[in-house]
Amino acid sequence: MKKQDLQETKQLLHFIEKSPTAFHAVQTVVEELEKQGFTRLEEGGEWSLSPGEGYFVTRNQSSVIAFRLPKEEALGMMIAASHTDSPMFKLKGSYLTPAFGEYLRLNTEVYGGTILSSWLDRPLTLAGRVILEKDGVFTAKTVYVDRDLLLIPNVAIHCNRTVNSGYAFNPAVDMLPLLAQESSKADPVKALLAKELDCREEEICGMDLYVVCRTPASIWGASKEFFSAPRIDNLMCAYGSLRGFLEGENAHAVTVYYAADNEETGSSTKQGAGSVFLSDTLDRIATMLGKDKRRLLASSMMVSADNGHAKHPNHPELSDAQNFPKLNGGVVIKSNAAQKYTTDGVSAALFGAICRRADVPVQFFANRSDMPGGSTLGSISNTLVPLITVDIGMAQLAMHSSYETAGSMDVSYLIRAMKAFYASRLEAKTDGTYALCGKEQ
Repeated sequence: MKKQDLQETKQLLHFIEKSPTAFHAVQTVVEELEKQGFTRLEEGGEWSLSPGEGYFVTRNQSSVIAFRLPKEEALGMMIAASHTDSPMFKLKGSYLTPAFGEYLRLNTEVYGGTILSSWLDRPLTLAGRVILEKDGVFTAKTVYVDRDLLLIPNVAIHCNRTVNSGYAFNPAVDMLPLLAQESSKADPVKALLAKELDCREEEICGMDLYVVCRTPASIWGASKEFFSAPRIDNLMCAYGSLRGFLEGENAHAVTVYYAADNEETGSSTKQGAGSVFLSDTLDRIATMLGKDKRRLLASSMMVSADNGHAKHPNHPELSDAQNFPKLNGGVVIKSNAAQKYTTDGVSAALFGAICRRADVPVQFFANRSDMPGGSTLGSISNTLVPLITVDIGMAQLAMHSSYETAGSMDVSYLIRAMKAFYASRLEAKTDGTYALCGKEQ
């Protein structure tokens, strides 16, 4: 394993560690953007844009769009979209639930399609955002209780003999996290939050809190070829796209980084890919450039970046016989005849050429024809922002587990591919005829 690959992987794991929820992921992205000199914009404010400068805007604190204007005339846009959320558990409004007068548990519901069994017997904690009210002003602040706080205990095999025979976990019964044995406080959660935020409990008037996995990330394998962590799907793509966005240079295209919330629950929210957040932002950019957005999009391209399934070492029969990716095999181009992925022949050819320029290997993924697959934000976003789009990701194992696995070489591959993408420009000559221009053009 190359030293550079391991270093890139360690930086990704640091990004994941700082991003326990979508709110924190956006906060981490924003910190990096500001460090790189990008200017914050507000959706409700006036925008003043200058050639060659970078800007960003957030929505709901859980989605972010960053863009950089070219120094020369804008002839198109190069956009990468990923998502900030991951499957986990969300606290309900009334979240304290005692158990026979002895224990205090948290009342939760499942967010996204997680593998329930993977959350058992692991150190967990609370993270998200808390809304404080003071003198009539409501302020939302991110919070992360940085210690082992919760655990969902398994039932002993002596009491559940079917646990290894396909036991069906019930989210309302089996998956409630244990918080305390006894508590002298009326609301120990609010007490914890007030301490974390250095405020009075009475100031806490709302919250979006999640149960998150605390298992530390690990680089492992005989040659350190694997790494495991919570939330690899989809923070790996959010991070790799950000690195490519910051490092890519383009003289004639607006480069756009888009990380959206709520992909795991269908994207149909004000901050999800099904909203007008991206479309409206591109409208404003085009207007300020004096351009027709529709004409710009005709010579634009988007990468929908969301991880894909590697062929499983113990269950190779679950993958398509030919279209299966492997860990450390490079970028995965994903396709689906039912258009759950946006990839078509044109976008696959164009992105494949970009990867060859970056000396990044390409793999292909499609589900077995007798197995329905998942979807992602590309097709949803395309209904509002129509442009040539390719769905990609990096191969991983145990997707939607509380602790997932990917390949250590693939982080570098993703960064290089996205840097090359952002340095490229698409020129649409006619419908069906395209040219890829490099940064020197």
